[in-house]
Amino acid sequence: MTNLFDYDREGLEAYFVDAGHKPFRARQVMKWIFHRNQLDFDAMTDLSRDLRAWLREDANLALPEIVERFESTDGTIKWLVRVGNGNSVETVLIPERGRNTLCVSSQVGCVLDCSFCATGKQGFNGNLSTAEIIGQLLLANAELKARGEAVTNVVLMGMGEPLLNFDAVVRATNLMTDDLAYGISKRRVTISTAGVVPAIYELAKVTDVSLAISLHAPNDALRSELVPINRKYGIAELITACNHYIGNLGEKRTLTMEYTLMKGVNDGLEHARELADLLRHVRCKINLIPFNPFPASGYVRPDVSAVRRFQTVLLNAGFATMLRTTRGEDISAACGQLIGKVQDRTKRQTRYLARVRAEELA
Repeated sequence: MTNLFDYDREGLEAYFVDAGHKPFRARQVMKWIFHRNQLDFDAMTDLSRDLRAWLREDANLALPEIVERFESTDGTIKWLVRVGNGNSVETVLIPERGRNTLCVSSQVGCVLDCSFCATGKQGFNGNLSTAEIIGQLLLANAELKARGEAVTNVVLMGMGEPLLNFDAVVRATNLMTDDLAYGISKRRVTISTAGVVPAIYELAKVTDVSLAISLHAPNDALRSELVPINRKYGIAELITACNHYIGNLGEKRTLTMEYTLMKGVNDGLEHARELADLLRHVRCKINLIPFNPFPASGYVRPDVSAVRRFQTVLLNAGFATMLRTTRGEDISAACGQLIGKVQDRTKRQTRYLARVRAEELA
């Protein structure tokens, strides 16, 4: 059966037209689903009986299933969400005063294997469908509804590299920003990438949601160690692609550069000065993220004083530089800690678990 959650507005209209129906029927169904939270075709009373009967036979509105729920002492919530074939991904809700930010996963595991990220150590099983991506938002809103709230911001910074699941991610973000669906501002929907340069150019053709770059180093030598995709698409190429994307967003909008600080690796004042020089012609803000530990990572979080000194260099260079507050660390929900349950197609998870056991025995 056809899962209607796999379609954005354009795709849903095409689905109806291909079956001999008018495109406005798709818009009616979207209003029932997203505005009235109605998933029963029989209850969509402004559709004809024949149309409802066809939908019952040909379509469904299947959502991923919550396997387990965790809540941090700081109010952060993490769900383990089943997505099929024995796999589960993790979704994180970060509540703050006046806003609820949802960190959404786009893949089961991740192929990129950035050295400081627990997700990559789990290996990779495949891409999530649009329904599995947008379903994470539906599930979060279902819980928030009880307190009269909803998700206000979405960041595709969970498990996986969003731009390696391009089509499904774009359809999902279209739904997030569509007034007939969630109507979230395009400024409040952010796709994060480790630097899949060709996909950044393609993204600029089809959307203007916010973009974040997982940079983490100011030069190619260090970044290639931390973010292996840099060996294919170096920093100069990446910066050119970033400027191309930001050129389509208008003068008042900026990119976000994400920089995870690891003690003795990339947190020196010389790194901060090099970063400021690298980004001097990029319209961006910088998010500094103190490293969040996980077993056998080999990295350590810097002292607060070192983080502040790094931030001061960037502030003095004229960059809006925010320090990411660590949230949900006690439930392994902080940035870089998501692991889910991945039926790994690679041997990476096996190698990682062997390192963890060796470290525990040492």
